[in-house]
Amino acid sequence: MKLVDAHCHFDFPRFDGCRAAELEAAKQVGLIGLVIPGVKRQDWGRVRDTALAHTGLYYCLGIHPWFVNEHSAEDLDRLSQTLRARPECCVAVGECGLDRLRGNMNDQYPWFEAQIALASELGLTLVIHSVRAHDEVHATLRRMNWSGRALLHGFSGSFQQAKKLIDQGGFIGVGGVITHSRASKTRDAIARLPLESLVLETDAPDMAPKGIEAGSNSPLYLRRILDSLCEIRGEPPDQLAGVLFENTERLYGKSLW
Repeated sequence: MKLVDAHCHFDFPRFDGCRAAELEAAKQVGLIGLVIPGVKRQDWGRVRDTALAHTGLYYCLGIHPWFVNEHSAEDLDRLSQTLRARPECCVAVGECGLDRLRGNMNDQYPWFEAQIALASELGLTLVIHSVRAHDEVHATLRRMNWSGRALLHGFSGSFQQAKKLIDQGGFIGVGGVITHSRASKTRDAIARLPLESLVLETDAPDMAPKGIEAGSNSPLYLRRILDSLCEIRGEPPDQLAGVLFENTERLYGKSLW
């Protein structure tokens, strides 16, 4: 069984001093790699260095909607210059997006649109943060004629919202939320969506699965998310894992793992 964590903040201080041990433990339950998203310019170097230090790790560079007011046009220029150089192991733009619960969405739109345009121009995957903004994300992608591959990470929404995003080229990130019985709307959506549209992620150290303390999530728990997905969909782990791995390759690129 080959599992890839499609979205994991493995550069965060939570993993300082224990990265090698966490990776080794996760490998014992099938993990063969993960993708680290960038959230702000001052962290891009750390994201890159973390990915390059371990086999099977890749990364993205972007400006997260929470931090847009900490950046300037110069930072977008630097993002563009860096990505045009096609740095080793960099596979996507992001994470970027819209968040209704934190910050001002009117401030977030120009940054999201700029990163959509950059990903489209360079033919890179787009990693999207969307909180209570799925309809606005879809409308923005459609308005900008997006036709590439995108990850709707940490999806928590309805079947109808997910289906519209899939039709726009999106893959749906399945994370710890589905392990919580209270997340009935999201569990129902994930049960009904085409398997070919799903990828696994932890968003570690955040988005902890049931039974894990908040802020203590790890790629080690990706197998728990897979087990919950099997329960929800009524399909066996080996069959699901194979398709999910192929989906992740289609999202980020063949032969990475």
